[in-house]
Amino acid sequence: MATLAQLTALLGEPRFNWSDPEPWTALEAELGVEFPADFREFTDAYGSIEVNSQLYLMHPAPHLLHDLGSFIRKDLELWRDEDMAEYLPGPAGAHPGALLPVATATTGEAVFLQVPETPATPWRVVVQEFDSPAWTRYEMTFGEWLLAYLKGRDVTLCSRDRAGPSYAFLP
Repeated sequence: MATLAQLTALLGEPRFNWSDPEPWTALEAELGVEFPADFREFTDAYGSIEVNSQLYLMHPAPHLLHDLGSFIRKDLELWRDEDMAEYLPGPAGAHPGALLPVATATTGEAVFLQVPETPATPWRVVVQEFDSPAWTRYEMTFGEWLLAYLKGRDVTLCSRDRAGPSYAFLP
């Protein structure tokens, strides 16, 4: 499993370093699901950020301009619409097996965490190409998927021409 240390080695030291669990507790209670530890750890470290001028990730702290809770509520409404639901391999939501939207990209992709069917099933990443009906499920945790993206592997978000000569993030 990818670790925060491996991600930090590529992105540099995080500057957000959030330690209050309350925003996560509130959002998880609202949704009825507990986010995967690697996703929480990364967003607590880096906050709401843009990676490589391409990938947007958000933290749940409600005082932020772009918070994860607002994003999820808005995107669940979008992806539950009858016309959009057909573009996903399953329903959008927070119940077992559902797709929980957690990120977006300037290149038109939506990134989902697939809620485990059972407590023993791992979280997976699904990327939907917003401008087409194509989607890809990655048999990876969020941290593994993000590390693969940062290393330039094909995880759908592969428009490397938008990235600078090194990894970058903007808080």
